Formats: sequence, C-alpha cells, structure tokens
Amino acid sequence: MRRLGARLAVVWAVVSIAFAVNELLPGDPARAVAGVQARPADVARIRQQLGLDRSPAVRYVLFWRRLVHIGPRHRDPLAEPSHASCAVALPLGHRALHIDFGMSFQRRTPVVDLLEARLPRTFALALAAVFTQLLFGLTTGTLAALHRGSWLDRLLVTTSLLGISAPTFLIALLLQWILARELRWLPLDGYGTTLADHARCMVLPALTLGIYGAAYYTRLVRDEMVLLLRSDWVRTARAKGVRAWAVIAIHVLRNALLPIITAVGLDLGALMGGAIVTETVFRWPGLGELSLRATIDRDGPVVCGCLIVTSVAVVAANLLVDLSYARLDPRVTVQPEPDSR
Repeated sequence: MRRLGARLAVVWAVVSIAFAVNELLPGDPARAVAGVQARPADVARIRQQLGLDRSPAVRYVLFWRRLVHIGPRHRDPLAEPSHASCAVALPLGHRALHIDFGMSFQRRTPVVDLLEARLPRTFALALAAVFTQLLFGLTTGTLAALHRGSWLDRLLVTTSLLGISAPTFLIALLLQWILARELRWLPLDGYGTTLADHARCMVLPALTLGIYGAAYYTRLVRDEMVLLLRSDWVRTARAKGVRAWAVIAIHVLRNALLPIITAVGLDLGALMGGAIVTETVFRWPGLGELSLRATIDRDGPVVCGCLIVTSVAVVAANLLVDLSYARLDPRVTVQPEPDSR
C-alpha cells in the first residue's frame, strides 16, 4: 500500500506537469477548433463552450473533480447530460464510480470513447512487441553467453550494438522496404478490417519494436549469464552430473530473470503509452498516434487522458514487477521497517 500510494503520487505529478505545460504552450485551442478564418465572436463563443474562459487554476480543480466521481450505474446522456462523457469504472450497487476525461476539443466526442477504441490496439501491439523482444533477446543472449569469446559472441554483441544505435524509424523503413515492398509478404501499413488483417498489419510494427528492444535484452542476458556461469552453484551442479540444458535453464537462466523482468515491466508500461514513432510510420491507430495528433491540435482533454493511461500503465507494470520478485526469488521478501523507538 505504501508503494501504491507513492505511485499514485507519480501519476498526479505527471498529469499536473502535463496540464501546466499545455497551458504554457503558445496557441489558442479555441482558434484551432474554430478555424483560421473564424470571426472573433465565434472564437469567444467556442472558448466559453470549452471552458477556456476560466482561469487555469479553476480548470485544474474542475478537471480533477470531474476525473473520478460517483454517478449512476448506467451512462445515459439523455437522462444525465452531465455524465455523457463518463465511463463506469467500478459498480457500487445502484451507483458507480465514474471516470471522466471530458470531451475532445476537436472531435467533440468523449475522451473515454477515444481511449476505449485505441487502448486494445496499443495493448495488443505492446504484448506482441514484448514477446518478440524476449524471443530474440533471450535466444541471442544465451547463445552469446554460452560461446563467450568466440566469433558468434562478437557477432551477436556487435549486431545488438547496431540494433540499439539504430533509430526505430530506420528499422521500420527497412522492414517496410524488404518485407512489404520487395517481397510483398506483409501490408505496408494500416490496420485492416478483419481480425486476420489486424494480425498481418501488426507484424511489421511488432517486429520493429521487437528488434529494437531485443538488442538491449541480448546484452543484458549475455552479461548476466556470463557472471552466473562462473558461480559456485553452477560448478556444483555440473560436478553432480546435472545435464547441461538443466544447468542453463534452472540454475542460470532463472537467476538471470530478475533484471530481465524489471526491463520487461518498464518496456511494457512504456509501450502501453503508445510507440509514437512506430505507430505513426505504420499508421497503427493506437494511443501513440492519438496523443501525437492531440498534441499538435492542442486538444488538452485528449492529451491528459493519454498521459493518465500511460502513467497508470507504467505504475501498474512496475507494481507487478515488484510483486513478481518474491515468486522468482524466495530470498526477496518485504521486510518491516525497524522500530525507531
């Protein structure tokens, strides 16, 4: 609970800073909604409709007051106009805990509806990317550690260094050129209309993120396993006649999982915020593409909604990582704080 409270404070700080930066950015959101050729009277009317005529402090207080509140269990915009942009987060009998990010300035639709449509796509892409990172990273890192000092080790380490150094948009363009344009195995970009189209369109962005992340995992797994292969318990297991694959899988790789799980948690939380460059290159309609367009359009409610989802995802991923430590390593326990008396 102490860690959860600290992480909620992180979410509050991230959103508060984003709110302040959005206020300090040049430009007028009301002018962006009305258009360049709109009359001043129309701009003033739109500013009043969006609540931009109030002071930033008042809008900040109203934003947090509206974000989490108690309302009717079923959202009915006709019966309850004030809850038209809400989403039910937790049923409480005849009432419910509501989440309300407000209405989008540009689209004039509830932000929760936009996030509800984009979040599953980003979640699917994040899981596919993390799976690809682990598949490539664990395999190449293990091979490099087992053949330490050989040509294979140098080749894999050099390749991983190139993968870390290469920007994601360069990897994306190379994959598009080779797999989509030349070989025509996969779609160039887009999202598709059927489930099969979604899966085929997700391969290239998942590979882009997977190759970029796998380069880091290769070096991490390789360095951890090189240290563990010299450990006393590994020599003892080999002296007892334990098979080589069992030594690697049970005694070495399992003990190397703690830093890997930490990196996976951070990557998954970051990817849940949307891989902006990758989603933009492949026109993947996720949170990254939505947050980029909202930032350009000065759509404050959408920007804050995306940031809250991103920060909550990072906090949840880190909390799950902390809880998984005790499962992976029995030596990791939660120790009570010493009594100051």
